[in-house]
Amino acid sequence: MAASSERIVLGPLVAAVDQGTSSTRFLVFNAKTAELLSHHQVEIKQSFPKEGWVEEDPKEILQSVYECMDRTCEKLTQLNIDISNIKAIGVTNQRETTLVWDKETGEPLYNAIGMCLRVSEFGALLLVTQSTVERLINKTPGRNKNHLKHKTGLPISTYFSAVKLRWLMDNVPEVHKAVLSHRAMFGTVDSWIIWCLTGGKKGGVHCTDVTNASRTMLFNIHTLAWDPDLCNCLLYGCLQKDEVSTVWILQCLGDQSAALVGQMCFQDGQAKNTYGTGCFLLRNTGTKPVMSDHGLLTTVAYKLGRDKPAFYALEGSVAIAGAVVRWLKDNLGIIHADTDLEKLAAAVGTSYGCYFVPAFSGLYAPYWEPSARGIICGLTQFTNRSHLAFAALEAVCFQVRELMDAMNQDSGIPLSQLQVDGGMTSNRLLMQLQADILCIPVVKPSMPETTALGAAMAAGAAEGVSVWSLSPEDLTEVTSEKFDPQINPEESEFRYARWKKAVQKSMNWETTEPLSNGSGQYWFFYMSH
Repeated sequence: MAASSERIVLGPLVAAVDQGTSSTRFLVFNAKTAELLSHHQVEIKQSFPKEGWVEEDPKEILQSVYECMDRTCEKLTQLNIDISNIKAIGVTNQRETTLVWDKETGEPLYNAIGMCLRVSEFGALLLVTQSTVERLINKTPGRNKNHLKHKTGLPISTYFSAVKLRWLMDNVPEVHKAVLSHRAMFGTVDSWIIWCLTGGKKGGVHCTDVTNASRTMLFNIHTLAWDPDLCNCLLYGCLQKDEVSTVWILQCLGDQSAALVGQMCFQDGQAKNTYGTGCFLLRNTGTKPVMSDHGLLTTVAYKLGRDKPAFYALEGSVAIAGAVVRWLKDNLGIIHADTDLEKLAAAVGTSYGCYFVPAFSGLYAPYWEPSARGIICGLTQFTNRSHLAFAALEAVCFQVRELMDAMNQDSGIPLSQLQVDGGMTSNRLLMQLQADILCIPVVKPSMPETTALGAAMAAGAAEGVSVWSLSPEDLTEVTSEKFDPQINPEESEFRYARWKKAVQKSMNWETTEPLSNGSGQYWFFYMSH
């Protein structure tokens, strides 16, 4: 049926580009009601050139953004919704993923490097990015991986962008040449998308925001600026800045910060956990950064306006959450579809003493132990694939419990409930297990697109747009589903203690030797504003 020529008037609309590890989406919201009007999604291919390496094609990422925008606008037109009412676009993205491109040609100089960068000894290759980390740690007093934490809020780790950038500079000739000739631009995924959308080599804006910058290990979270000392320490050189203007119609937030905003966790002490490929627990700590003594990161949560204060968060990151489902399906073949895991686990309702630590590429928070490896223990002749499925779901929940315990210790105030989002929250058994293991209620919003919603809210509230009010009295109340604990705390503590015992057995499984680097070369490249 042909679309009517009469357009539906809904008031101002706000859109969001949500670029994640496995897909890109473009979503359009009603700024007055927060209703999701239309969206489109395109899957992204990942390549694994070596064991443990995760790379993506920057051109494919960009093309997926264009396709999602075009298709969503087509759908809105078919619904008779006037796309000229889109007043702002927010960008939310996978953080830490690192790109370098040539500012003169607009061409990427290497694939985008993702967050799980490990190369096994068994592949006859040392862990190249880990060796870079060890080399950097060796330079610090007392070989302290937290030496820079007072400025960055982060330990020195392969997880963050600076180490990946250092590796690119040392190992990719095209990057080496572009850096020396002052043509190299560095950024996270948001920087690449915005630069391309605003003109690319013909005047594109090279920018980022504080939430993404705070994950590079090159950004001072107190001064909210790139830090020359950090750049000299980690990159052996200086940085230069392009003279660029601010683009108010594009606001960007790292994906986890966007989810915090989308969950409306604007108060000190509120927290959300996102269950995706990994898990990311963020707790708002207000306008003052709290440095963790228990293995957590201190990060910039959001800064929603040029003259608005920055808010900070404690963050705990788990490498393997939803990824364990894919591993059980693709590597072991015990399930054929993601939804099979819940059915299989629910059939037995217990792990029967089986504990699974999915430390496939080490452990992130609160341990930051790259030498850990995955283990399954407590097996008996009675154990079957259903028990393993249950143990896999429990493993996700136990890892979140470790993060929550660390946050409670750092803040001194226990969480009273946990707000959740992400693809795995559709697994109701997982949500109930999480409430049981945390011993607090778990609250899931009925509208699952909280990350994109947060980016849209930030864009709609931006200076010069102001079509989305973030005042508490104006925020739309979100309907949600609540999961209350159903087991007694003693049973929860017993299971958690057994899990902790299994974690200790996974430690110190693999070791590496640092590689020497004789380069004294100073480097120059372009950082985003």
